[in-house]
Amino acid sequence: MMVSPAQQTEKLILALDVGTLSVRASAYDYAGNALAFADRPIKLNQVSSSKIEQDPVEIKTAVHQVMQQVFADPIVQQRGIACAGLASQRSSIVAWNRTTGEPLTPVFSWQDRRAAEYLVPLASKGTAIKKKSGLFLSPHYGASKLRWMLDNCPELERPLQNKELIFGPLAAYVIANLVEGQPAIVDHVNASRTQLMDLQKHQWSSELLREFGIARELLPDCQPTQSYFGNIRGTEIPLTAVNGDQNAAIHGPGKLDDGTLIVNVGTGAFVLLSTGVQLMHHPSLLASIANSSEAQVTYLLEGTVNGAGAAIKWASDQWGGLDLITNLERWLNEAKKPPVFINTIGGLGSPFWRSEQNPYFLENGSGESSVEEKAVAIVESILFLIAINLEAMSHTGQSVKRIRITGGLSALDGLCQRLANLTQRVVLRPEVKQATSQGIAWLAANLTQGWNDLRDGAHVDYFLPKDGRSLKARYRQFCSELGWR
Repeated sequence: MMVSPAQQTEKLILALDVGTLSVRASAYDYAGNALAFADRPIKLNQVSSSKIEQDPVEIKTAVHQVMQQVFADPIVQQRGIACAGLASQRSSIVAWNRTTGEPLTPVFSWQDRRAAEYLVPLASKGTAIKKKSGLFLSPHYGASKLRWMLDNCPELERPLQNKELIFGPLAAYVIANLVEGQPAIVDHVNASRTQLMDLQKHQWSSELLREFGIARELLPDCQPTQSYFGNIRGTEIPLTAVNGDQNAAIHGPGKLDDGTLIVNVGTGAFVLLSTGVQLMHHPSLLASIANSSEAQVTYLLEGTVNGAGAAIKWASDQWGGLDLITNLERWLNEAKKPPVFINTIGGLGSPFWRSEQNPYFLENGSGESSVEEKAVAIVESILFLIAINLEAMSHTGQSVKRIRITGGLSALDGLCQRLANLTQRVVLRPEVKQATSQGIAWLAANLTQGWNDLRDGAHVDYFLPKDGRSLKARYRQFCSELGWR
């Protein structure tokens, strides 16, 4: 039931994006233009340093609110919706009642680390688990959190006995409450972020389920990201694509180009390089699925930076709620000698995979740095971690010719220019306001090329490499402090 563009070009495409801090709905035409938009903020509840939760009822309500708001738009009412796509934050998990669809637990955020101790006995099996799942052992992924739920949430006992318990990725819960018939299904990408899916077979792995002590019947069924998930309740609109938010974002401008490194800078930063139909294993990077259909599966090498927007927020909190974002563009132009910030916010992601001590500054010898200089140092630390991931990817023999950057922090020209100077690659910033929404719309519509020339020069900002000797000197200091190279 995939929708043919030739049949439906007058109609619109509904994109639903369930992010960490907001839920968005957009209606796109087949040229990639957003004609209607609605969003709702959602709360992130930090119970403790390791327990980070969200309210599943709030999320479900927000999805329906933004969707109805878009449906009510005059343009949408006039033209109608051909199909819909859903993108969701990856690695967040929840339990719900198979019969009623009602949640049984909070959503455990992808940032939640409460189940870290469950991974200690599996340390010796980490290499084998990564080979099958594509993921390093980490409490950020779903498997250990799901096991923690079974052991520590007494409210799950009765539904478990009554065969009414189901749990898994947040996307599956949203699907169950979005489409007719309340199906228990999930896409390949969100399933893979539980660390329980075989990345080659695209199904739950009996070996991984056994390692984590999770019964297969408690999980939704897996299916391709581009496939028919059901009709949205009360409508004739088919849900034809479901994907993880980062993986959807790489499709924002349309078809993936070879040799383009994709960087999406939000709460975290994700560094993604397409490897086509080849599943490539790397000792210190993740492997993941870019997209899947009945016809083929395409893969990515993936690097993770935990402290991107989260590092900016950390600094704002440290400095009494100072609004950094408003001032950063100016500070990036003015600061000449910032210190080096060792960015361990949320722990070091790839290629280190370490839980480090508190973050700290390495002063440059000219005394205590100003707040402005420290703020710039935090931005540079994000770029340094991106550059380290680029180096790790280059060691695989994959050619990286250019960098495409999206996400909230990419609006900073100074950040993009520094990335070009540091990596000596051209940085492209497409005029894509919501890469995740636009990407899931592109997938839902089953398009094969770019959005009507959306990728041409008129719609892209280019940042050409310039001399960055002092920046590179700070980068070398950063790498040395972390023991890289």
